[in-house]
Amino acid sequence: MASHNLSGHNRLKTILPEDQSIFIQKAINPFKPTRRGWIDGRGQFVCVLVSLLIVSACSTKPRVLKQTDIKVQESQQIYVVRQGLHTGFVLPAGTVKDHLPDVYESFAGSPYIEFGWGDMDYYQSETVTSGMTTKAVFWPTRSVIRTVAIGARPEIHFPENEMELLCLDQDQFSLLIAFILQSFSRDSDGRIINTIQSADGNSRFYKAEGVYYLWNTCNNWTAKGLKSTGWKIAPTFKITPGSVMANLDKNNTAPGHELCEAGRTSPERLSAD
Repeated sequence: MASHNLSGHNRLKTILPEDQSIFIQKAINPFKPTRRGWIDGRGQFVCVLVSLLIVSACSTKPRVLKQTDIKVQESQQIYVVRQGLHTGFVLPAGTVKDHLPDVYESFAGSPYIEFGWGDMDYYQSETVTSGMTTKAVFWPTRSVIRTVAIGARPEIHFPENEMELLCLDQDQFSLLIAFILQSFSRDSDGRIINTIQSADGNSRFYKAEGVYYLWNTCNNWTAKGLKSTGWKIAPTFKITPGSVMANLDKNNTAPGHELCEAGRTSPERLSAD
C-alpha cells in the first residue's frame, strides 16, 4: 500500500484526469487558500457561454416592434405551428400580397403561407449533420427566412402537429406583418433576396436579418413576433419549441388577445371540415 509523507509543509496532490488538478491543504493550516486548476474543460465551456450571452445583448435582430406605419384593414386569424425543433407562423396568403408580392406570386393559388426563421446551412440542407447542429447552436451563423406553400387549412395540412390559432385585431396583425417584413434582408433596390427553393417548388428561402445561435433561435424569433403583437411572452427565454407552445397555452386569456377556440391543440377540439 502506498504511503504519503504529511510532515513539514508538503501538500497532498490528488491525481485526477489530465485536465483537472485539485491540491488538498494539510490539516495543520486548514484556512490557507487552495489552488485549483480552473482553466479546464468546464472553465472553457463557461467562458463560451458568457461570450454568447455578451453577443446576445448586441445581436437581437430581428427586433421586437412596438409600432409600425403598416395598416391592415381587417382582423385576422393566424396559426403558430410546431414542426420538430422549429416553430413558425402560418398566415392567410392574401394578407401578404401587398407587402411581399414576390412571396405571394411564388405560391399562387395556395391559401396559406408559412414563415419561419433559422440557420442558413441547417435550415436549407436536405441532410442535417451533427456538425451543422453544433455550429448552429454554439457559433453565430447567417440566417434565412423559409416560406412554404400550405395548400389546405393548417389543421388538415399538419394533422399531427401541435398548433395554436390566434385571433389578432388590425393593430396586432399590422405589427406581426411589420415584424416579418423587417426579418428579410434586402438588396440595394429594396428587394428581398432569394437563396434557394426546394425541388418541388413548395418552399423558398430568403436571406434574413440577424444571426442564429443558442440565444437567438427560430423559437426566439417566433416569440419576438408574438411579443410584437403585444402577447405576454419573454422572447429571451423561449429557446425551445415547447417553451413557445407552453406560453401560448398558459397565456391564452391575456387581455386583448384570444386563442381562437377552433385552434386549440387537443386533437378532439380540432375540426378537419
